[in-house]
Amino acid sequence: MRPAAMAAAAAPCFASGAPLLGSSPPRAKRHRRLHLANQSAAASPSRREVSVFLGSSALLGSFGLSLFVPASPSMSASPEFLDLPDSGGVRVLDLRIGSGEAPSAGDEVAIHYYGRLAAKQGWRFDSTYDHKDSTGDSVPFVFTLGSENVISGIQAAVKSMKVGGIRRVVIPPSQGYQSTSQEPIPPNFFDRQRLFTTIFNPTRLANGEGSTLGTLIFDIELVNLRHQ
Repeated sequence: MRPAAMAAAAAPCFASGAPLLGSSPPRAKRHRRLHLANQSAAASPSRREVSVFLGSSALLGSFGLSLFVPASPSMSASPEFLDLPDSGGVRVLDLRIGSGEAPSAGDEVAIHYYGRLAAKQGWRFDSTYDHKDSTGDSVPFVFTLGSENVISGIQAAVKSMKVGGIRRVVIPPSQGYQSTSQEPIPPNFFDRQRLFTTIFNPTRLANGEGSTLGTLIFDIELVNLRHQ
């Protein structure tokens, strides 16, 4: 209990000559506890953690991913992923709707992202926030929308976003990495090796695990765009 809150609750009792907390009647104690609980709830932070559990199916396994976003009256208590039309099975959850422009094919876009691999219980294999320039600032990933060098699932998600938006994206293997040359590529050699040896593991692929090995989860922020 915060000292300020305790003082605020107790002051009226002392002013009226009421007995101290230790000798208050049970009904008064209950009333005081409810009053302090209401004060505490009113002072709670305006940010909340949105935890999205991606099920316990064979596709994703049982794990949760969390991202702190500002609380909003319009945000559902139980957010749901939506299927993107004509995306090959990409599913998205908008964590923040952008207020800027929407990109078009051929535009140069800049995004920040966290990339995770479902087959490794949500292992984060890369993040642009870890890519620093000479001044220590994070460097976004820049690409041309429609480029064959970037995995299809990211492009499908970005083209229906607006600048400033943040979106969680679940990408099935068919829309993820089809080769080790597709971007974005983790700059760290060991992360890159672990990622691709998991996705393209020949033994597990032969055992029919291809539908789970390459499933990706990206948290994407559309930072900027430039029309070409």
